[in-house]
Amino acid sequence: MHIFIDIPAHAPGLAALDALNVSYDSWPVPEERSRPLPAERLEEAEVLFCTFPPENFAACRNVRWIQIASTGYAQLFPLRLHERGILATNSRGCFDVPIAEWNVAMMVNLARDLRGMIRNQEAAVWDRAARFQREVRGMTVGVWGYGGIGRETARLARALGMRVHVLTRTGAIPSRDGIYRVAGTGDPDGTQPHQVFDAGATAEFLGGLDFLVVAVPLTAATEGLIGERELRALPRTACVLNPARGPIIEQTALVRALDEGWIAAAALDTHYVYPLPPEHPLWRYPNVILTPHISGSSLSQHFRDRLWDIFLGNLRRYQSGQPLWNQLTAGQLAGN
Repeated sequence: MHIFIDIPAHAPGLAALDALNVSYDSWPVPEERSRPLPAERLEEAEVLFCTFPPENFAACRNVRWIQIASTGYAQLFPLRLHERGILATNSRGCFDVPIAEWNVAMMVNLARDLRGMIRNQEAAVWDRAARFQREVRGMTVGVWGYGGIGRETARLARALGMRVHVLTRTGAIPSRDGIYRVAGTGDPDGTQPHQVFDAGATAEFLGGLDFLVVAVPLTAATEGLIGERELRALPRTACVLNPARGPIIEQTALVRALDEGWIAAAALDTHYVYPLPPEHPLWRYPNVILTPHISGSSLSQHFRDRLWDIFLGNLRRYQSGQPLWNQLTAGQLAGN
């Protein structure tokens, strides 16, 4: 078996590969973008470990399994892997902890108007207004989607004394069998939510929230999922957090919601353009926190250990013919 690795080198991971009696190429200059890679090396590979498949993916004539280093998998849609019988797995579980912590940090910061306090600090203004002294205990957070990020967010929110409401398509808590999870995190048994809503009760779900956390992947079905109707259904005191993907929330509707006060505030880690240009209207709102897609990133101190834990565990499963962690379905690979 030959493996082509196009992610940053990780000495413990490579040492583990050496012990597994497999051959590999570890590309010396990995980048988080698609570009051509040496065709003669790609032709040998049965396994591809990367974030973005190479532009000359056609050279990967013998690839049978792709492990990607991201949770999102839209970069795989054009490859039609399901039609070619190629397995694909993502890095679900790597980012649950840091993104859930970002969610909690944003809820506390928005509740206490940290941006306002920092502006006061910079202007040497002493202001002890009540809006700087609010607490999140007793507030309700709604998690739209209940995968790993949603579950770890729910666990942390419960620890802070918050109520947790969850919206899933069917109103059932989806199984997490076969999904990687950092030990001690998340909600493997689905017991954290105080209330679970189905898609038919979206307005009821939204109407009772202090915070809405978007926690669904970007697919053809979820692009524009949250628009004017959904944002207007939120209380005017509610805050929206989007650590998922920007286009899940309609851009025009979000800007109007902020302009016209349909919502109180927002925290956005994912955006509509990368990098977000200086003239973009979202920069100008005093009640919006913008972060540059770092809530869960490859620079997190635990990312490489967790990513290689997934890959090496999957490699052993692949070699023994067992189901892989985080295996994407044919429907997911088709963008459904």
